[in-house]
Amino acid sequence: MANRLANETSPYLLQHAHNPVDWYPWGPEALERAKSENRPILLSIGYSACRWCHVMERESFENPQIAAIMNASFVCIKVDREERPDLDGIYMQAVQAMTGSGGWPMTVFLAPDGTPFYGGTYYPPADRANMPGFPRVLLAISDAWQNRRADVLQSGARLREALQQVTQLGTPTSLLDTALLDEAAKGLITQHDPEDGGFGRAPKFPQPMALEFLLRYWRRSQNPEALQVVTHTLDRMARGGIYDHLGGGFARYSTDSEWLAPHFEKMLYDNAQLARAYLMAYQVTGNAFFKDVTDEVIAYVLRDMTDQSGGFYSTEDADSEGEEGKFYLWTPSELETLLGPQDARLFGAFYDVRTPGNFEGRASILRALHTPLETAQRLGVTEAELLAALERGRTILFEARSKRVRPARDEKVLAAWNGLMLRALAEAGAVLERADFVAAAERNATFLLEHMRTADGHLHRTWKPGHAARLNAYLEDYANVADGLLALYEATFNARWLTAAMDLADIILHEFADPENGGFFDTSIQHETLITRPKDVFDNATPSGNSVAADVLLRLALLTDRTDYRDAAEGVLHLLREAIVRYPLGFARALNALDFFLDAPREVAIVGPADSAQGLRQVVFEPFVPNKVVAGGGADIALLHGKEVHNGHAVAYVCQHYVCKAPTSDPVELRKQVVGEV
Repeated sequence: MANRLANETSPYLLQHAHNPVDWYPWGPEALERAKSENRPILLSIGYSACRWCHVMERESFENPQIAAIMNASFVCIKVDREERPDLDGIYMQAVQAMTGSGGWPMTVFLAPDGTPFYGGTYYPPADRANMPGFPRVLLAISDAWQNRRADVLQSGARLREALQQVTQLGTPTSLLDTALLDEAAKGLITQHDPEDGGFGRAPKFPQPMALEFLLRYWRRSQNPEALQVVTHTLDRMARGGIYDHLGGGFARYSTDSEWLAPHFEKMLYDNAQLARAYLMAYQVTGNAFFKDVTDEVIAYVLRDMTDQSGGFYSTEDADSEGEEGKFYLWTPSELETLLGPQDARLFGAFYDVRTPGNFEGRASILRALHTPLETAQRLGVTEAELLAALERGRTILFEARSKRVRPARDEKVLAAWNGLMLRALAEAGAVLERADFVAAAERNATFLLEHMRTADGHLHRTWKPGHAARLNAYLEDYANVADGLLALYEATFNARWLTAAMDLADIILHEFADPENGGFFDTSIQHETLITRPKDVFDNATPSGNSVAADVLLRLALLTDRTDYRDAAEGVLHLLREAIVRYPLGFARALNALDFFLDAPREVAIVGPADSAQGLRQVVFEPFVPNKVVAGGGADIALLHGKEVHNGHAVAYVCQHYVCKAPTSDPVELRKQVVGEV
């Protein structure tokens, strides 16, 4: 029989709808029951692409005996961390404080008022090595609640007080200067793996925000090490098993140092950010390989992760048919059957398909260990012959793979993650002159504004096909959607997108600001009251709302000459000043905003007929000039005031601090002004 999760829209919650556990979603019904019965809460947090979440469900939540213990002693609440990042953030901090580490599935025990007093992550169904079994944990917590409640509540009160102090980072008095960028870049370069690329040791995450910062730092300093770290890392990732060589797109992270074996889940937010990283690397280097990866990542999202409404889905799982990675693995015999002996020999040699397989010995993940020329020479064929065989093979294997059982897809649409993809599409469309990318971005922006925005201009967090949008949006939603809308305005000069971005920015200022400590809270003044009002400042797999807000507000300030935007952004950067130097990987998006703040960004205004303006706009977007804003069309903003058309032709004004160079209609002259050659 279905439990209370059956009426939810989150695929993760629906996966638990037929557990024998008496699950509640987070909400008044569950919280009021805990208070009225004076029961502790068992809060379980995970997400649909989380492999160990599925394992714990199979082992414990589907076990009638374990479920009976849970139901007898606790009010059991299940939360999708992607829908409720506020709850995930608060209770993850609690678990980390209690245990020194965290992860998902996350298991937290709360007093009826929401105060955490014990927690952990995955628990096995029985005692295993140094891990207590879940039944033992449940019985021990129940006993403590019944017989030592005063001690439990005192411990929880101390933890709650500590959590409430986390948002008070303090505002340093020292100045923001370029020495901060130098120190952060030095720290990132030191952490680079010179052999396999990336930062640190296994497991390895792509870190696209850090790569963007190093590209920015290279442009500022011309430090060749910074550029080498980026190109080496991007090259190794795109040739590794973390990349889907048949269908495009990156998996979440690599379990090893050489980017071979990922946990195979694919996340929208990773691919949105990596599409931008490869696009920027292409702008810097002109390397067509980086452009191809950008195209393939976007093609993957548009093909496999896009709803007909224009929204982008969240994730694809790692498992299919109960096996991790099964959808992506190949054997030599499969290649020979599909490709024939000669093409199978060439394809297998290039993509490392062998016996025993490179993944747990059972099959192989496609990866490119050597260049086509190196492989062709080793196999005694020409490079052209090898490339033709690889092209044939990818086409045939992609078609064959499409007939396999696909990993499950989480089709909820999250505003923040859609904003990340919206910016990637808009920028790629502008840089690569891809009208189809821009059109997809416009469909997405229209969807977000028409289906995930309320009549009074507020955003919802989540939407699923067949259901209305729901849940209050968070700072990261407002900031990322505004970020994407601003990029789309620059790519199209359609003032609708700029107006919408400014409307969201105004809500950020009015409903999320922390006037006492600076920066912004994650939740608005309209949000439900929790045990603390969270303020996440770390750039993790996704950028923090504070970092994105600072970036967006700085760019809007240049376009509009609004000092409240600039002051709020500067407040965020002062708040994070000390931390971004000590932990650059944890504040990479903030570093990018700081780079913009400390520069003299180009302010580009293009006025005149749309056909000739498009040619000038392309000149502006082609080179890597990250610290710029671009305006045109009919927007009523400061940067466009007083800019006049010359002789009926489009003309561009390149300004800094609103002091403009001579207007020009000459693409060559415009490029020089934009890149700073004059």
